[in-house]
Amino acid sequence: MQTSPQKTSWFPIMLRLDEARVLVIGGGNVAANKVRLLVPAGARIELLAPTLCPELRQMADDGVLTHVQGLVSEEDVRLRLPGCRLVYLATNDPTLNRSLAELCQQHNVPVCSVDDPANSSFITPALSTRGAVQVAVSTGGAAPVLARRLRAKIEEILPAGLHLLADFMQKARLPLRERLPDPSDRRQVWERFLDGSGGSLAMSGQTEAADRELNRLLEGHTRQGEVWLVGAGPGDPNLLTLAALRLMQDADTVLYDNLVGPDILNYVRRDAELIFVGKQRNRHTLPQDEINAELVRRARAGERVLRLKGGDPFIFGRGGEEIETLTEAGIPFRIIPGISAANGCAAYAGIPLTHRDCAQACLFITGHARADGTLDLAWETIALRSQTVVIYMGLAMLPLLCAQLVTHGLPADWPAAIVERGTTPQQRVLTGTLTTLPEQAAAAHVSSPALVIIGEVVRHRVLPLPSGS
Repeated sequence: MQTSPQKTSWFPIMLRLDEARVLVIGGGNVAANKVRLLVPAGARIELLAPTLCPELRQMADDGVLTHVQGLVSEEDVRLRLPGCRLVYLATNDPTLNRSLAELCQQHNVPVCSVDDPANSSFITPALSTRGAVQVAVSTGGAAPVLARRLRAKIEEILPAGLHLLADFMQKARLPLRERLPDPSDRRQVWERFLDGSGGSLAMSGQTEAADRELNRLLEGHTRQGEVWLVGAGPGDPNLLTLAALRLMQDADTVLYDNLVGPDILNYVRRDAELIFVGKQRNRHTLPQDEINAELVRRARAGERVLRLKGGDPFIFGRGGEEIETLTEAGIPFRIIPGISAANGCAAYAGIPLTHRDCAQACLFITGHARADGTLDLAWETIALRSQTVVIYMGLAMLPLLCAQLVTHGLPADWPAAIVERGTTPQQRVLTGTLTTLPEQAAAAHVSSPALVIIGEVVRHRVLPLPSGS
C-alpha cells in the first residue's frame, strides 16, 4: 500500500538570511510587517519607496534598513536584483506588484507579492518564535486568517523557556557527536533527555543540572532494540491515542498493515523506514511467520520497531502470535491498545453495541472461511437474540453468514447493518435484515474494509448531530 499525501504547490524551508540582501518594495504598514520579521534574521534590508510609515522611518533613522527614496520603476528594481536573496512586494498598486513579480521570476529571484500568492514564488508563514525554535504555519495563501489562528494556539502551548532548551542542545551537540558517532544512538539519548528531567531542567535555566543528567544518560547508554505493538484505531487519525502518537514519532522502522492509511502514516517520524506488510483477502505481502522474523531481526540490530495495526492489536490483529515470537527470542516489547474497529465503527455509525432493552452481551467473531469454503462457527452460541454480534472480515461470506444465523434460530427480519470504511470520510452505513443485507451490499458494491453488526441494537441507531447544533 503506497502513501498518497495531499498535494500542495508550496514547499516549506528555513532560509539563512544572515547578511543576505533582501529587497522590500513599499513603505506602508504591510511592508513594515515583513521588515519586522526580517530584522531578527540578520538580513541587509533595502527598501524602495517614495515615503515611509512612522515605524519604517524610525528603522531607517536607526540604521536597521537602507531607504532608497523615489518612485519605484521596473528599471530600478532590475538594477538591484543581482545578488538579492529575496524580494517582498508591498506597494498599494496591484498592477505594479504583478509586473515586478514577473520581473523577479525572470531573474530567478524568489519573490513574495504580499496577499497575492498567485503572483508569488514564495510566501511567508505565520511564525511562532522562541529563540532558535520557530514553528511556521502556512495554508499556502488560501486562508491567512486560519494560519494566524493556528499560530495563536501554538503560542499558547510553547513553553516560555524553550529557547533555553534549544541553546543547551545546540552547545551539547558537537560533544555528543564525538562521544556517540552513530546518529541512532544520539537520537535515543536526546529522546530520553527530553522525556525525562533533562528537558525541564534546561528550560528552567538549570544548565549544570541538565549537564549532569545528559552525562548520566550517556554513561548508561546501551543501544537496545525493542518492538512496540500499537493499535492505530479504525481509520480516523483523531482516534489515535497519545501513547501511539509518541511512539510513532520515536520509531526507527514501522511495519504497517493494509488498514493503516496515509492520513495516519503522516504522523510517523519523517525519516523512519516504512514497510508495508499488510494482508488483503487472498493476498499477503508477507506471511505472518516472516513478519515475526523481521520484527526479531530488526530489534536485534538495535532498531526500535513499531508494529502498527489497524484497530487494536489483540482483536483479530494477530498480536498474540507476534508477542509469543518476541518472548521466545528475548526481545523487549510494549503493547499500546487502540480503539477497535467494532467500537469505532459502531460509534461513528450511531449504533450502540449494547443496550439495556435488547443486548446484554456483545460477541466479536471473524467471518473467515475454511479452505473448503465453509464456516466452522458455534452457531448455537452466535444466533442469540439477547446479544449483538459484530463480524470482522465477513463481507465475502455475508450470504452464508446471514443464512446460517436464520437457520439456527434468528428471525429472517432480524436487524443487521454494514459499516464500510468506518470512521473515515468515505464511511457508508447500510441497514437492513438478515434477509436483505447481502443483496443490499452487492447492489451498493460494498468493499473491504467493512464491519457487519447484527442485533436489535441496529434499530436503536441514532445519527449524531453535527458539531455546533
